[in-house]
Amino acid sequence: MNFEQARFNMVEQQIRPWEVLDQDVLDLLMAVRREEFVPAAYKTLAFADIEIPIGCGQVMLKPAVEGKILQALQLKRSDTVLEIGAGTGYFAALLASCTDWVRTIDIEPELVKLAAENLNRYGVQNVIVEDGDAATGWSERAPYDVIVVSGGLPMLSESLLAQLKVGGRMFAFVGEAPVMKARLVTRVGETEYTNEDIFETVVPMLKNAPRPDGFRF
Repeated sequence: MNFEQARFNMVEQQIRPWEVLDQDVLDLLMAVRREEFVPAAYKTLAFADIEIPIGCGQVMLKPAVEGKILQALQLKRSDTVLEIGAGTGYFAALLASCTDWVRTIDIEPELVKLAAENLNRYGVQNVIVEDGDAATGWSERAPYDVIVVSGGLPMLSESLLAQLKVGGRMFAFVGEAPVMKARLVTRVGETEYTNEDIFETVVPMLKNAPRPDGFRF
């Protein structure tokens, strides 16, 4: 399989047509080798327009979705990043390529091991992979410039929002099947946030994701 041609086709036929036009993002997706992070059984599908199963009920997001997230976050070299849901380590590698450091957390020990091994083999040195439940955030190095939640959340918890710096951005999939909102949240003041819903999709839920209390009258 010609991985370089497949990578080019992924960018030009899937990602760019979905209005991911930021050249830095497109260059990044060309540079980081996705096939190095895909489970061996799916390597020939590394660039396909599908969610790839990675075990534990989780998936690698579609390439175009990854591109949309990167474009929305407008990452800077000085950014500090919390990623909730390490997966295979691929998205952490993308984030790490254009930020200061990334802390990626996963509740599944199997995925923590997979992500850490992949990132180490690929030579990524500014990512820390940790085992834990970060559905409501990870306070150890908070606040963060950027938070990325790779699984679904029925709601955004106050504790998670509080871990964004003023001026910080969060990308999360909010809601429940059949429709979730891919949402960009920007903290614009101590108690003020703006929300932009960029597209609709469905992704696997985070384990232990907080749910709204029942109806209140």
